[in-house]
Amino acid sequence: MKRLLPALSALLLAALACSLPGGETPVPPASAPPPVEMIEISVYFQDIDMFVVGSEPYEVAVTRSVPAEDDLPQLVLEQLFLGPTAAEQADGLNLVLSGATGFSDFDVEDGIARVYLTGECNSGGSTYTIGNLIFANLAQFSQISAVKIYDQNGETEVPDGTGSSIPFCLEP
Repeated sequence: MKRLLPALSALLLAALACSLPGGETPVPPASAPPPVEMIEISVYFQDIDMFVVGSEPYEVAVTRSVPAEDDLPQLVLEQLFLGPTAAEQADGLNLVLSGATGFSDFDVEDGIARVYLTGECNSGGSTYTIGNLIFANLAQFSQISAVKIYDQNGETEVPDGTGSSIPFCLEP
């Protein structure tokens, strides 16, 4: 009986191979991909309660666990535009978009971060806009000394120089 089992196993495998298209032999399952390294980042959202009573800071950081990437500032902006989770919203956190739907490009050169918004930005007359949240989120990175935000047409108030700038559409 012990000699019969290996023979039956070989016969079963041969029959299975013949039943596959083209007589292919079965391929063993691939091993699981290596685990993705995760890191924790801080993402700032507007604290509605603090804003309503005029008590700064108006932004509160939450911690997000995300796959590790080289460009942390861009990763933080991506998480910002995802908005607060349901639990974060329940805690009074808000994403003010001011008509922006995201960003199409981001770079940092000579300490100046440039963020190119998508969507029709508009402050709606508010003094608090997506610009405030972008500034708050990028301020945590020492390599960034200024932020220039561009509208959907690639325009900002002060494109030249080393200072920060917002587009006219984010003015109150």
